[in-house]
Amino acid sequence: MRVTLLQSNLHWENPAANREMFGGKFTELIGKTDLVVIPEMFTTGFSMRSRELAETMDGPTILWLREEAAKIGAVIMGSMIIKSANEIFNRLLWVTPTGEVIHYDKKHLFTLAGEHKNFTPGSNKVIIEYMGWKICPLICYDLRFPEWARNKENYDLLIYVASWPDRRREAWRTLLKARAIENQCYTIGVNRVGEDGSDLTYAGDSTVIDFAGKSMVDAKDMEGSFITEISLSERSAFFSKLPFLADQEGFME
Repeated sequence: MRVTLLQSNLHWENPAANREMFGGKFTELIGKTDLVVIPEMFTTGFSMRSRELAETMDGPTILWLREEAAKIGAVIMGSMIIKSANEIFNRLLWVTPTGEVIHYDKKHLFTLAGEHKNFTPGSNKVIIEYMGWKICPLICYDLRFPEWARNKENYDLLIYVASWPDRRREAWRTLLKARAIENQCYTIGVNRVGEDGSDLTYAGDSTVIDFAGKSMVDAKDMEGSFITEISLSERSAFFSKLPFLADQEGFME
């Protein structure tokens, strides 16, 4: 599967400008990829103005994502602020070229920024099947909680979209590698770069790490599209040879 990590700066609290910016980047990916991953809260940056900035599942960004996924012939995934049944979620969206939308709501809200006061936490882990792969999508602060990512489903690919500040970049890099090794799966982390309206700086460090903990892509602090190919057969062969997950403790279930 061809995977694209789209590491970008964001226009603060400006969905229309971000849609225009990402639309230009997507045009360059037509026919080149199967999956495009963009950062957490890609329409606004990591804003706590959730009520003012929330969209619905039939709002302009969802319609735009469906059009863009069809245009490039690939799945697009990233998170944004969504209002549903009078609750506000930091919602990861998985949008297919045929218009299907699957979502995951962020479980672990970042209390140090007051995210828990402005959003409702999700309650369900989601496993998505695509091109023969089993994929687990998660969001930013979820990375610090290994029990939530624990690979009880024998998924093949773990993906985090994030707004992870550079002051904690060593934790980002270390924890992504740990999740890959302990879950014996490919692990992708896509972060943003630049500064936001809260004066936080983001170093990027978007990455692809294989099932043995080897780095395949390291975007560092560069803005751009990073394309790589990952192999389901190689992951399956590795897992068959070293089935460490069979020895997981029962209390994790």
